[in-house]
Amino acid sequence: MELPQVPPPKKPPLIDLPTSPEHILGEQIIHFSHPQHPLSQVDLANCFTCASCKEYGAGKRYTCSQCDFQLHDFCALAPSALKSHPLHFQHKLMFFSKPVKGGLLKSRCDICAKPIRGSAFICTACNFQMHPCCATLSTELDVPAHPHTLKILPVVQYSSNEDPGFQCGECKRRRSGRVYRCTVCDYHLHAVCAKTMINGLKANGIKGVEKPGMLGTAARVASKVVIDFIGGLIEGLGEGVGQVLIQSATRAGRYHTTT
Repeated sequence: MELPQVPPPKKPPLIDLPTSPEHILGEQIIHFSHPQHPLSQVDLANCFTCASCKEYGAGKRYTCSQCDFQLHDFCALAPSALKSHPLHFQHKLMFFSKPVKGGLLKSRCDICAKPIRGSAFICTACNFQMHPCCATLSTELDVPAHPHTLKILPVVQYSSNEDPGFQCGECKRRRSGRVYRCTVCDYHLHAVCAKTMINGLKANGIKGVEKPGMLGTAARVASKVVIDFIGGLIEGLGEGVGQVLIQSATRAGRYHTTT
């Protein structure tokens, strides 16, 4: 007589391990920055702002189906540390989910020279830092826009009025940050322009996206402060007028009683 087969006991659901930024569940992940809902990998053409690095992206991403939370794939799967990175092989780079405060001036990426508003890889030995997207770059680069391999140039500081002596093959502009140069011809490419070929913006035809200016943000904050101040002032005046009316009525009542 055969005994009935007893199914093996179900394992308890796995939890997010502190040594890994995500726990893979088939085509979904549970990310430490959004543990309340699973994130699914999708490929959409619209532009989005990554909740981790606060930079734009398009195309492949991890998104929450229950709320407006989206991550670049390279941010969602970022390791806790990078050892011997080609762009900073001297020290280990640690992943920080929030920017490190450095006074009034915003910290900038040492590769693309753009401000760091969210997560970044940071060297605790020399303060080198770069966006997760920039961390996908290397000393050599092959891009669809050019047939030859590009190599990154040494760090060169240009003044605002100084001619760098080249023109970027992508944006045709003068910009800060690291630069790639063709090993065969005189083609140049800004690292910040190379990012658009990694984060999906160029592949999905998205150009000219910029973060809101600090001036506009400051104006909105100042307007809210003024409105709140006026509202509080009016409320305070109303309370003061009411208190004066009560005191006047009390004094009048006392006067009529004594007379």
